[in-house]
Amino acid sequence: MFYFLFRVSAGMGHEVFYITCLPAIQWNLDPFLCRRLVNVWTLVMYVGQLMKDKLKLPRPLSPPVVKLESRVDAEYGLPSTHAMAATAISFTVLLSATSRIQFQFEVGLLIAVVLSALVCLSRLYTGMHSALDVICGVLISAFLLLVTYPYWEAFDNFQLTSPYSPVLAVVLCLFLSYTYPELDHYTTTRGDTTTILGVGAGCSVGYWVSKQLGQTFEPEGVLPVPLPALTINAIGRGAARCMLGIVVLVGTRQIVKTASLKVLCSWYGVPVQDKDARRMKEIEVPYKFVTYTSVGLVNSILVNRLFRLLGLF
Repeated sequence: MFYFLFRVSAGMGHEVFYITCLPAIQWNLDPFLCRRLVNVWTLVMYVGQLMKDKLKLPRPLSPPVVKLESRVDAEYGLPSTHAMAATAISFTVLLSATSRIQFQFEVGLLIAVVLSALVCLSRLYTGMHSALDVICGVLISAFLLLVTYPYWEAFDNFQLTSPYSPVLAVVLCLFLSYTYPELDHYTTTRGDTTTILGVGAGCSVGYWVSKQLGQTFEPEGVLPVPLPALTINAIGRGAARCMLGIVVLVGTRQIVKTASLKVLCSWYGVPVQDKDARRMKEIEVPYKFVTYTSVGLVNSILVNRLFRLLGLF
């Protein structure tokens, strides 16, 4: 039982979770919460990834530890970005939702603590991090939340209304992707960081565009609004929105990824199937940034409009 529990919990820090569950908050609850969440998640994850490759502290040795994952084994260990992401996501939603949705704060706090704890414990169970890695991840994430919290409203206003917002989002995120620290061996950290920054840039531009178009799909009326009633009809519509939204985002990812890789590999004269070539900075950074910026744009501009067109709202 613990094996499946912690394996599922560990999945909350992977791309599959980010491309399915996080957008579901926008599709079924409140785009404001999703926007706030993406902003904080992008910052926290970039800081965590950067610290890993600057500190260069190894993961637990195997043996004696038995590792249940292999994809990120070449990455450094401290801090645990799973722990950072889980803490940031859980408590950003909790802190932001109090002014938007009517719920019992104590229940929300309990859910945030339990979800964060499950992800943190899963990193110990899977052998991917030491207790120190996880504790540092939680503390760094908590520090970033504490420092940035007073400025969340001001940043929201700038992001949605400033004419400089879309340009700054793309330029800054692309700059941070290209200037990410070089290592003496390949790891997935640079690619994952570019993915995160691409999503952040695409969503930021998309939220600005939606605001200019005058339709953000945020709850109407006096805030905080009641939680939606869990009727059969509401559950069915929510499930339909999730399934259609996932299909659209995964389809966008595959189409843009394939096209950008073909263009870049043709430009540099290397075969698309060459994994080593795809790991070159000149190819990996632009193809991942363009792919996930497109995913962010589609999610923040088109998906909710598609739902409305099909009568799913």
